[in-house]
Amino acid sequence: MMAGGWFAGLGALLGGFVGFLMRPSVPLLGQIPFRDVITRGANLQGLDALLLRNAAQQSFNDVLVGLIVGAVMGYVLYLLSKKR
Repeated sequence: MMAGGWFAGLGALLGGFVGFLMRPSVPLLGQIPFRDVITRGANLQGLDALLLRNAAQQSFNDVLVGLIVGAVMGYVLYLLSKKR
């Protein structure tokens, strides 16, 4: 069972990284910085908060979905490799 956790953890890391790379872009700014994504835009103030908070929240959700999908895929790969 311990090896399944390693596969799921590695899959989660890879999935989170891919989710971070695939986050949406904001016009004129591009992709939101990691600090703003990981805090869901909580530290943004003024006009930045108005314009970027929703994009930061969506980017965080994308990273979270990638992390979960990667963990599930990693565990499934472990189960498939164990059957052979």
